[in-house]
Amino acid sequence: MTEYGPRPVDRRLPTEEARDLLTLVRELADREIRPTAAEEEDAGHFPRATFTLLSEAGLLSLPYDEEFGGGGQPYEVYLQVLEELAAARLTVGLGVSVHTLACHALAGYGSKEQRAEHLPDMLGGGLLGAYCLSEPSSGSDAASLTTRATRDGEVWTLEGTKAWTTHGGVADFYTVLARTGGSGAHGITAFLVPGDTKGLSAAVPERKMGMKGSPTAQLHFDAVQIPDSRRIGDEGQGFAIALSALDSGRLGIAACAIGVAQAALDEALTYTAERRQFGRPIVDFQGLRFMLADMATQIEAGRALYLTAARLRDAGLAFSKEAAMAKLFCTDTAMRVTTDAVQLLGGYGYTLDFPAERYMREAKVLQIVEGTNQIQRMVIARHLAGPEQR
Repeated sequence: MTEYGPRPVDRRLPTEEARDLLTLVRELADREIRPTAAEEEDAGHFPRATFTLLSEAGLLSLPYDEEFGGGGQPYEVYLQVLEELAAARLTVGLGVSVHTLACHALAGYGSKEQRAEHLPDMLGGGLLGAYCLSEPSSGSDAASLTTRATRDGEVWTLEGTKAWTTHGGVADFYTVLARTGGSGAHGITAFLVPGDTKGLSAAVPERKMGMKGSPTAQLHFDAVQIPDSRRIGDEGQGFAIALSALDSGRLGIAACAIGVAQAALDEALTYTAERRQFGRPIVDFQGLRFMLADMATQIEAGRALYLTAARLRDAGLAFSKEAAMAKLFCTDTAMRVTTDAVQLLGGYGYTLDFPAERYMREAKVLQIVEGTNQIQRMVIARHLAGPEQR
């Protein structure tokens, strides 16, 4: 690190405990995640041992109540942990966000008995979760999903296919949204399905542009039977549960995006300080300095936006619009910043020997997951101008 190279993010944290937590996360990321990230991503290696370590360290449970094994941390703190993990390796940061999303339905809408039975293992017992909403023919239009759950007494039978499932085939449990009633949003119910349930299988993972270490796969439900005790919330309440989870999940994606952008900026700062052309470091050239300044400004603005939304959530206030804004702005920022980082590294930025090209490939998916950025614009516009007239 040069005198003017990258520095740890100067974070405004609410407690001394939170500051200690972020220090722990940085040390863990530097020791256990960052050194092998490029090699493992290139090999498509899923870091299950890392998630086990995070579970043991209490980092898979941060925003949930301590009563059931959670970390009791506000979202303001949890999201900054995600940012640090994503900066080290997006597969890990996004994986923690997805696991948190998978726990949301049970933590927020399950009965006290359900929470007591399942949450301790889900939050701190080494288990890893996944979230099943999208289908091959229903992505942005999630209310049109067709996976069906049929009730016979105290048993539900699930039939259908889910798509684009992060941790598909490797998760220990799945939060599944299935149709139990008529068409539309009001006929959907949420279920908690164990990963080893008979009739549940995963397709070969998708071959992706980036995040090759994170398996994304279709899941097939072939007469999967689960007891009614694993239904979450009321029948027909599933879509409302899904939307509340997605508001929080979008903040997770925003934080991960800023983590990737920060990693790209740090790489660009290091390279431009060390690379010499025309007898001096290229960071001395004004055109490049202005690019770095713009990158840093966009990152700080994105961080401020997702933290503002998180503080609204922590205060129990409405934050859906702000979550959509944060997801939109932070992921677009990640795409711009990582593209500029590749440019600043020149030919080296386009090679596998430097991480800039990986950051650029990974940033792209963040503009798509948890609702595309076109959907985010629709959400924001509805808050501003009301529903579209049809």
